[in-house]
Amino acid sequence: MNPEIYKTFGNEFDRFKFPCEIIRVTAGQGGEALLIKGSEKNALLDCGMAYCGEATAANLAKATDSLDYILLSHSHYDHIGGLPYIRDLFPDAQVCGNEKCARIIERPGARKLMKELGNEAKELYIPESDMEIRTDGLQVDLVLHDGDTINLGDKTITAYETKGHTDCSLSYFLEPEKLLFTSESTGILEGEDYVHTPILKSFSDAFKSLEKCRKLKPEYVCLPHFGMLPCDFNETFFDKFNEECHSKLDFVRGMIKEKLSEEEMFDRYVKKYWTPAKEEEQPYEAFAINSGHILNALLREIKGE
Repeated sequence: MNPEIYKTFGNEFDRFKFPCEIIRVTAGQGGEALLIKGSEKNALLDCGMAYCGEATAANLAKATDSLDYILLSHSHYDHIGGLPYIRDLFPDAQVCGNEKCARIIERPGARKLMKELGNEAKELYIPESDMEIRTDGLQVDLVLHDGDTINLGDKTITAYETKGHTDCSLSYFLEPEKLLFTSESTGILEGEDYVHTPILKSFSDAFKSLEKCRKLKPEYVCLPHFGMLPCDFNETFFDKFNEECHSKLDFVRGMIKEKLSEEEMFDRYVKKYWTPAKEEEQPYEAFAINSGHILNALLREIKGE
């Protein structure tokens, strides 16, 4: 992500200052890995990308000698790519995700795509490396359903299905801190005045996920691919996500009125949303795949109105 985005709230704001013992063990760009330490058990939220998986695992081993749970937000390569390397060091940790995630990450086709995108990310971030991008060990040991809770001793983590980005997306609510780790179904901050809406499956589901998150009334919000929001910006962020979803729907409605083909719509979408800053944070191939899915989700939403 463009480093300037991190200065959105001023140079004094620390997006990785947490209200309790949470350690960022992320070792590279493209995806986060956060260790949540409880009085009795520890959990890792997401695993980052595969190209830095060994380094992420090493960071984790420096931060703790025990890991009980690995919480997956969803099945995409930038969130679970580091899982095989982490399991090498913590083989007894239970990998948690929802039922759809469990099915997806064991599919040969999904693993093939993860490997391809993992190699693209390696070429982008560490082109001199000859490390192997692995997909072995991608599995869910503990299936979580909406409202299921994991006990860490003095803390509990509740999983909430938040569909929209994918059908396997989960958000996690940490108590007693009332810290919500959102999924990409409710947006990614790309500037104080812009929230990206990576809705690959369903905008209707994303709007439902937004309301579910708001009803939790979190005191703190941690975003994927960014970190913590200032507490007084939480509701503003959710508002901006909602506004941008409707803005994209209007954008596509306009292209439909122009009677553009889907190929022409895709080209215009990419021209509008692909920027030099994005080129620094993800391979174009991943952006193009996601853009196609987002456009299809927008078209389905409009056709269903």
